[in-house]
Order: sequence, then C-alpha cells, then structure tokens
Amino acid sequence: MELKDAVAVVTGANRGLGRHLAAQLVERGARVYAAARRPEAVDLPGVVPLRLDVTDEESIRAAARTASDATLLVNNAGISTGTPLIAGDLDAVRLEMDTNFFGPLAVTRAFAPVIESNGGGAVLNVLSVLSWLHPAGLGAYAAAKAAAWALTGAAREELAARGIVVSALHVGYMDTGMAASVPAGQKVDPAQVAAQALSGIEAGLPEILADETTRYVKQRLAASPDAA
Repeated sequence: MELKDAVAVVTGANRGLGRHLAAQLVERGARVYAAARRPEAVDLPGVVPLRLDVTDEESIRAAARTASDATLLVNNAGISTGTPLIAGDLDAVRLEMDTNFFGPLAVTRAFAPVIESNGGGAVLNVLSVLSWLHPAGLGAYAAAKAAAWALTGAAREELAARGIVVSALHVGYMDTGMAASVPAGQKVDPAQVAAQALSGIEAGLPEILADETTRYVKQRLAASPDAA
C-alpha cells in the first residue's frame, strides 16, 4: 500500500507507539486522524485529533462517520494491567479482553466498509510477542493478544476479497509508558518499531516482527517439541 496520500486512523495516537506511528505517517505524506479517548491530549502537528474509545461502540461509530475517507486503520490502542488469569481480578481480565481484543474487532468492523468504499486499503493490528509466549503474571494480556492474533488471521482471510490487506505487528518490550518498569536494555525504540511497521504496510507484509526477541520466539513456534 502506498502511504503517500493515504488516509490513516491510528488509535491510541496520543502517546507511545501510536504517537510515533501517527507522526511518521505524516512524514510519509499521509493524512492522519490521531484517535484517542481524550483528543485534546493529541499534540502532534499535522494530524486531525479524533475522539475514539475502543470500548465504546457509539464512539467507534461516530469516529467512522467522521473519518469517512479512511484507507488505513491502525489498531494500536491497548492496555496491560499485569493480571494473572487464575488469581487475578476477573474484572481486570475482562477489561483487557474488551480493550485488546473486542476493541480492535469493533473498530475493524466499523472501518472495513469505510476502507472498502474508498477503494480498499489496509488494517494493521499492533500485537505482541506475548501472542505466542504466555507468562502467568501477564496471563490476561497474553490471552487477549493471542485472541487478537487469531482475529488478525481470520480478518485477513475475510477482508481480502474486499480489497483490504490485514497485517500484524509483533513486538516485545518497547521504551514506552506501558513498559516503564522494564530495564532499559530489554526495550526497543518505538520510533524504530513504527518505521518497520509502516514499511511492512507498504510492502503488504502479513506479519511484521519488530525485534530479535519476537523473531526468536516465532522461530521456536515452528521447532519440533524435542528441540524446545
């Protein structure tokens, strides 16, 4: 997909990876709707702030009406509560599923007809290495991202006939607020991740693996049980 003159909607664009994605899309010549629950928190030059709460169906529908010229959707908004599945608070588990799985699903359902009506385009789902690696302490997050990986694959097949390419971005820890407690040496630069993601969209890649940890874990998925 050519990003120059594309019209992109980036959820969670007020900070972290989403902010880098929105800024770099502008640099590549796209028109960008920078979506956030609080659009007044968006301070990027050259973007159009857009109110969008991925857990609020009416907010999603209103955003799709406003961004009716969209050709690219980036499902970036997400949370991590650090909740285990068995001992953790069930409301926190539900919140992670609502935000990290049902949210991208609802936004994609709302924007797929918009993108199709504009001649086709692309959807990028920001996932995680924890789509495949499931530590107990982050069980809720890992479960939601695993479900979002399945969503990505199924949506890719379903939307292909409508001229929409669906890609997944997998990454480990990034130097953002969500990973503030992680040692610096274990985190990658979100600006570099954003650049890889956008180049992957331009190349039509179904899957973008943004760091060495993610590439290693994905490779191990294909290894035999005896090699693990």
